[in-house]
Amino acid sequence: MSAYILRRLLLVIPTLIGIMVVNFTLTQFVPGGPIEQIIAQMEGGGDVFEGISGGGGGELVDGGGSDYIGSRGLPPGFIEELEKEFGFDKPPLERFLSMMWNYVRFDFGQSYFRSISVFDLVMEKMPVSITLGLWTTLIAYAISIPLGIKKAVRDGSKFDTWTSGAIIVGYAIPGFLFAILLIVLFAGGSYWRIFPLRGLTSTNFDDLSMLGKIGDYFWHIALPVLSMTIASFATLTLLTKNSFLDEIKKQYVLTAKAKGLGERTILYRHVFRNAMLIVISGFPALFISVFFGGSLIIETLFSLDGLGRLGYEAAVARDYPVVFGTLFAFSLMGLVVGIITDLTYMFIDPRIDFEARG
Repeated sequence: MSAYILRRLLLVIPTLIGIMVVNFTLTQFVPGGPIEQIIAQMEGGGDVFEGISGGGGGELVDGGGSDYIGSRGLPPGFIEELEKEFGFDKPPLERFLSMMWNYVRFDFGQSYFRSISVFDLVMEKMPVSITLGLWTTLIAYAISIPLGIKKAVRDGSKFDTWTSGAIIVGYAIPGFLFAILLIVLFAGGSYWRIFPLRGLTSTNFDDLSMLGKIGDYFWHIALPVLSMTIASFATLTLLTKNSFLDEIKKQYVLTAKAKGLGERTILYRHVFRNAMLIVISGFPALFISVFFGGSLIIETLFSLDGLGRLGYEAAVARDYPVVFGTLFAFSLMGLVVGIITDLTYMFIDPRIDFEARG
């Protein structure tokens, strides 16, 4: 087992490098680099994408700055100082190697447009994303797995039919549309004002008792978490049902029934560990997508300032330290979650031996 874990950890290194190389290369061809953003603002806030020639906004040229919008009205020396300040006076390869060396030491640099380090900026936004991602994933699994098992056991019954209809409706409704519906109904949109519309806590949060703080926290996150849970809940329930149905029809289940074993014993001692493998395999993708990538619209609707909005704003502003720093951290976390998932396989079904396969 230790040899397998070591191999997987070593594989993380080239995978991370590959992810960073691809994304760094793509930014060299994206129009409207960070210096162009600054020049456009200084020249009156014009569109930085107008008049770009050659599409080389990510890779900056030297000297006079003739490739930049508005550079005709700014001294060439000023452009050179901006390039030097942001490090764009160096060749792309040198910038990339320097960036990766800093990332190995978990030094993600400082945001171009905010007087704060990338690490501190991510930590500032992390509570929102932890709240949305963690509770969404836990609730989705806590509801979907028992419901999926019950639907598999009662396949074809009225319970299965009605719940399938509800699940299909839930899957068909986009999370952001469901969020708008909840706001209209329960957050003072047009009907009742039961839940707050913004923030994770109230303004008087520090003055509340411990029980009051817990209640205030869940009161604020109820609607956004519910909005994000609906789609993942529907998918996971159907996946669990189909997985258990496939296992229930196998020969070993019929043999266990012939030996007189009870239904619950067969279901949870034999079927469960086999059927849950496919469910667990989807955990890393679900966790990472919900935790980091799937909350932009929900954060915007409920006025929450999390990693989703941070990543979007950084990409629009070409704030490359924030873009690459968060990309590196999240990719590393996703790879580690994948290793943990493999270990979970072996915990559920000891017959799986990845080391022997290697």
